Amino acid sequence: MSEAVIQPTTSPALLASLDPLLREWLPRQRWFAGKGRPVTGFSLVSATELLPSDARLGLHHLLVRAHQPPAPGTAPRPGDCYQLLIGVREALPPRLAPALIGHVEGGPLAGRTVYDALYDPRPAEVLLEALRTQARIGGLRFERDRRQEIRDGLAARLLTAEQSNSSVVYGDTFILKLLRRIVPGDNPDLEIPLALAREGCARVPAPTAWLLAELGGDAYVLGVLQPFVRGATDGWELALRELAKGEDFTAEARALGRATAEVHTALARALPVVTLGHGQLRHLVDGMVERLAAAAQAVPALRPYEPGLRSAYEALADLAAEGRTWTAQRIHGDLHLGQCLRSPSGQWSLIDFEGEPARPLAERRMPQPTVRDIAGMLRSFDYAAHSVTPPAPGWAAACQAAYCSGYAEAADRDPRTDPVLLRAYETDKAVYEVVYEARHRPDWLPVPLSAVRRLAMSDQL
Repeated sequence: MSEAVIQPTTSPALLASLDPLLREWLPRQRWFAGKGRPVTGFSLVSATELLPSDARLGLHHLLVRAHQPPAPGTAPRPGDCYQLLIGVREALPPRLAPALIGHVEGGPLAGRTVYDALYDPRPAEVLLEALRTQARIGGLRFERDRRQEIRDGLAARLLTAEQSNSSVVYGDTFILKLLRRIVPGDNPDLEIPLALAREGCARVPAPTAWLLAELGGDAYVLGVLQPFVRGATDGWELALRELAKGEDFTAEARALGRATAEVHTALARALPVVTLGHGQLRHLVDGMVERLAAAAQAVPALRPYEPGLRSAYEALADLAAEGRTWTAQRIHGDLHLGQCLRSPSGQWSLIDFEGEPARPLAERRMPQPTVRDIAGMLRSFDYAAHSVTPPAPGWAAACQAAYCSGYAEAADRDPRTDPVLLRAYETDKAVYEVVYEARHRPDWLPVPLSAVRRLAMSDQL
């Protein structure tokens, strides 16, 4: 892979030929954010040829904006921008059948077959080589930390578990996370691990390389390469396995609480910490109230609990009005068991600092009370407990207590000593979950609704 700048292919005919295929394929992808609304068209943000289309194997890097009618009750806005790696072959071998996008009938790729190239080891290896050599290809910039070695010849494999992005593992040495829904600006999935690496925090794998784009004066983070924790198990899988065996999980929950506190402490050293006074808390509470109102409009099953849930936010606003303040800092932003890895040695790591992708980037980069992460983890224990038959609420309660105790051991403050703030964030998270499950996994809707019932009644206990 040459380090010389290669000019991108930007022919509108390329996107026009792919348009009918992408309209069918894109909404079926797990990471597509506009489910439930038709795609009415595409506009090309950038197109870069990484392998020539007239060869046996072609590879195009595309950033495309998908246009859709606005959701009911929302104002029109520009379509979401997605990162696509389009492979081009005469025909797909059987092993690549799950990657099929379709057969192109016209334009520069007429007669060829296009597919999601990340399923194919050769195109995925092209990306690693570009990162290794710090290539510049059109508007794409492949950058790396020169202090970390990237060997060539590492075999690539796509992780097929459901994710809001796509991840490729290289030889059990590195993992490349490619962001699918792209927005301009400093993405916390790169920004936060880099800041933690500067602090020497071993709880988060330090970025080895990253993929950026510079388009129209805006910078986009497209992907991050990090060391792969070989033999690690994510917290969700581990919790479910122990639940199925009837094993106690409190020691792991306590260790995970300590790991969370260490990350929060390092972030407080690395990035600014602010004080939230009455005005800032009022704005925060107003956002929670607005999200609740929108959720109740979208999910009728939530409406009977709306007054009780609103009381959780009003209690927080009342404390702020009395002069209570809180500190806020950079946090994980979407912490749950699936965002944690336990190595074979027992070490816990936190991964995936992108935050909730549905929220605006500026909001995801704002300082937040650390209890927001803690609330997310408490909700995750509840999810795990409700994923078995019969549900195990006692298991969840024991893990939640152990997690908070572990956090207190490392941070010298127990999140349970601020119950009003914790309840408000647990409520906000449960409301988010209700909307998510109603939209994507209706069979799971009873899980957050059970939490909603409990949280709505908390002010009466």
